[in-house]
Amino acid sequence: MDWGTTLLLMLAVLMVILLSGIPVAFAFLLFNLLGIFYFMGPNGLNVLSVSLFSSISMFAIAPVPLFIFMGTIMFHSGMAKRVIDIIDGWMGRMPGRLSVLTLVSGTIFSTLSGSTIATAGTLGTLLIPEMRNRGYHKSMAIGPIMGVGGLAMIIPPSALAVVLGSLGKISIGKLLIGGILPGLLIAALYLTYIIGRCYLQPSVAPIYVVDRTSLSKKIIDTAKYALPMLSIIVAVLGSIFSGVATPTEAAALGAVTSLILCAFYGKLNLKTLRDASISAVEITAMVFMIIAGSIAFSQILAFSGVSRELIEVITKLEVSPFLILLGMLFTTLILGTFMEQIAIMMITLPVYMPVIRAFGFDDVWFGILMLINIEIALTTPPFGMLCFVMKGVAPKDTTMTDVYKAAIPFIICDIIAIALIIPFPSIVTFLPNIMY
Repeated sequence: MDWGTTLLLMLAVLMVILLSGIPVAFAFLLFNLLGIFYFMGPNGLNVLSVSLFSSISMFAIAPVPLFIFMGTIMFHSGMAKRVIDIIDGWMGRMPGRLSVLTLVSGTIFSTLSGSTIATAGTLGTLLIPEMRNRGYHKSMAIGPIMGVGGLAMIIPPSALAVVLGSLGKISIGKLLIGGILPGLLIAALYLTYIIGRCYLQPSVAPIYVVDRTSLSKKIIDTAKYALPMLSIIVAVLGSIFSGVATPTEAAALGAVTSLILCAFYGKLNLKTLRDASISAVEITAMVFMIIAGSIAFSQILAFSGVSRELIEVITKLEVSPFLILLGMLFTTLILGTFMEQIAIMMITLPVYMPVIRAFGFDDVWFGILMLINIEIALTTPPFGMLCFVMKGVAPKDTTMTDVYKAAIPFIICDIIAIALIIPFPSIVTFLPNIMY
């Protein structure tokens, strides 16, 4: 059997297993068992067991549980919600006030949950009824919730970026720092759209009377609650950027600082610590099982000879490497219409990264493009998974057409960001290149 047929057969079997409804981690484990047994026989099971253990004992992925715990302790202690309330107080009568607040809240919730889909469902249930009661148009109530995942995936600290870095063998520190400017670019595009549209069409987000809060109280609350929380992120990113700490050490610093702040505000008790720890363990176990499955999948591709042959064929094509890059992004877009983010990475990165390196593209630059592209895929009509999630939690009078219309402006913002990052890679690489 030639390598092309082997690759298609492997992907077909994997897709059938994934579409059967088996959880992603177990689907990859089953596929790996079948693949190892087919290519190496019963003795391959020993190789698989060693591979699974070594893949989750790497120092590079140690930041994942620490970032997740940092988020869960903020969530269960109520510190994150308090910061959101403070930000809400500063907005006053800003056009699209609740939509802008949704962007901020969604970024925090996405980071805590580790799942864009779970975040969309949670925020949709909590915030859409309030916005609809305030007279917000469906597009301004639904759209921002669908758009916030892109920010959480890119702006550090991002556990998903750590997963992508470990799967793609990309410097995690540089990938985290490289997401800062693209994340701010996307945030600026989202805010420009929301505020601009609400200014031009006030009817889509009516301004309502809010309780007045004195300037002194807002300043005191910000200094007391928001700035200490911001100091966690500054400490994490600053220590990585300056070279004082590795990403793992920086993540540990963030987790410890979160516990100290939680205790300082009187929120650290046995219940909070237990709930935060259980949530962190559950999410971490899922992520680590997926990472283990992905590494084994990469080894099967290498052992079968598929990776080597595919790289040789692609690099000899008489087309621009940028066309091949666009083809990779388009393939990711198609996969994203029916798969979760980490599952997409597991399938594509073992094939993509050798090709990217063969063409001499920057690893960090491509990693950020992948993160943005995966988020676009999850919101792309007609099959994007977020579209169906939002339809499920939106009010009954919301149609799929309403959901699609709400998603399109934010997809356009993401595409604009990619269109700027591809010809101007320094948007991603500038900060990583000046790291200590």
